[in-house]
Amino acid sequence: MNISSLRGKVSTDEWKLRCDLAACYRLVASNGWSDLVFTHISARMPGSDHHFLINPYGLLFDEVTASSLLVADQQGNKLNESPYPVNPAGFVIHSAIHAVRDDAQCVLHTHTRAGIAVSAQKKGVLPISQQSTFVLASLAYHDYEGVALRDDEKPRLQTDLGSANFLMLRNHGLLTVGASIADAFLAMYIFETTCQIQLAAQAGGELTTIDPKILHGVADAARAQTGGMGGAFVWPALLRKLDRIDDSYKS
Repeated sequence: MNISSLRGKVSTDEWKLRCDLAACYRLVASNGWSDLVFTHISARMPGSDHHFLINPYGLLFDEVTASSLLVADQQGNKLNESPYPVNPAGFVIHSAIHAVRDDAQCVLHTHTRAGIAVSAQKKGVLPISQQSTFVLASLAYHDYEGVALRDDEKPRLQTDLGSANFLMLRNHGLLTVGASIADAFLAMYIFETTCQIQLAAQAGGELTTIDPKILHGVADAARAQTGGMGGAFVWPALLRKLDRIDDSYKS
């Protein structure tokens, strides 16, 4: 892979965003959430409502670097030079959400075994763990319509997501949105953990559910847990961990 470095060739804000998004790809890979080259994470470009960064289709997540990320517009056009294309399915899903959610700086989508398994369950996420309460406080569902290649699915995807930050794509996988890359990553960590716990609990016998009244105070509890910082509270530690493993994402 021969990608010229963009360090010093783009704005400071764009370079930081590129480094954070590349780090997010590497962290998804290190957690075992990637599906070869077939899922995607996007981030809205600084100062733009119509352009976003997304992975070069064909690279494994642990190969993504700050300089290799593609700039795409709402029509799926690649705006920077690269030997790699934009993932068509990634474009449909991400452009649909970025078009209607001004608060969605980052959209993160996965195809994990646990996520797909729970997405195939009729009742979806069950209130059986502390992690599930955070998800259920802002969860939506979207029925499966095949591989997301058609523009006519966008309005239904947008309507189903609404103002939620967690979206379960039925028979397909998980999706989170966040006001920052760090927020979207932390949300996905909680979402994925929720699904893993649910599958483990279902294999162990009769389940105890959480009182629905507890869900009403979950948002306040989440803010208190991170000092009001959300994903930014854990992001520096995650970057330090990533740097110890491999800091080439910053190239």
